[in-house]
Amino acid sequence: MSVSLASENLVEVDDVAFGYGDRAILTSIKLRARRGQVVAIMGSSGCGKTTLLRLIGGQLKPSRGVIRVAGEAVAELDRVGLYALRRKMGMLFQFGALFTDMSVFDNVAFQLREHSDLPEDMIRDLVLMKLHTVGLRGAADLMPAELSGGMARRVALARAIALDPMLIMYDEPFAGLDPISLGVTGQLIRRLADTLGLTSLVVTHDIQESLKIVDYVYFISAGVIEAEGTPEEIRASALPFVHQFVHGEPDGPVPFHYPAPDYAQDLKRSGSRA
Repeated sequence: MSVSLASENLVEVDDVAFGYGDRAILTSIKLRARRGQVVAIMGSSGCGKTTLLRLIGGQLKPSRGVIRVAGEAVAELDRVGLYALRRKMGMLFQFGALFTDMSVFDNVAFQLREHSDLPEDMIRDLVLMKLHTVGLRGAADLMPAELSGGMARRVALARAIALDPMLIMYDEPFAGLDPISLGVTGQLIRRLADTLGLTSLVVTHDIQESLKIVDYVYFISAGVIEAEGTPEEIRASALPFVHQFVHGEPDGPVPFHYPAPDYAQDLKRSGSRA
């Protein structure tokens, strides 16, 4: 991948913090995503990965710091400005989130009908084009209940790119997929970035599949960026947290045991209560 200048960053996250009440989720996040780049955001469950996507999308506001998308400070936009920016973003939810009472065709057409004044014949051509891109043009008349999990994810992806966004955010796109569907989804993410120039932010736990397709990786732990780098740098990292995550080790910086008193002492206390 080519090295770009800072001015080509589509997403910039600077010293961002966020929490719920007294519970801090993110304490100091700095992240960059260039135009056309695929960036993975990784970390253990509950570390704030999806929260970060919601901050970038403007559903949440940071308690500190600035998030810019295409040069615009997201949290400073008014309602009209935020909605205009969101029309340039696509979102792929973990399990597709298709409208169950609409056909595949109508699910993909929904965005175009809601946010454009295009005639129906042009909408039809665009929907079939998007479905063809994800390999499901022949499934246009099916209902979501007739789709496999992998197919539903691909329909949701076609819907996410219906308005030709500049940024697409994926929340656990590989969750629950069989090996074939997982590989297909990964290659679609990469191909869409390359052919359409999409900037892609991928929140995922599937590190092996992700390292095949992404340009850069950020690891979140304890509210900060614990590590970052290219796939090659991440694979070679000696940082204990990264090494544990990459190799799926059961114990390490993320411990196997939940914090508890000394086991022997705990057993003695149990015996004294008997």
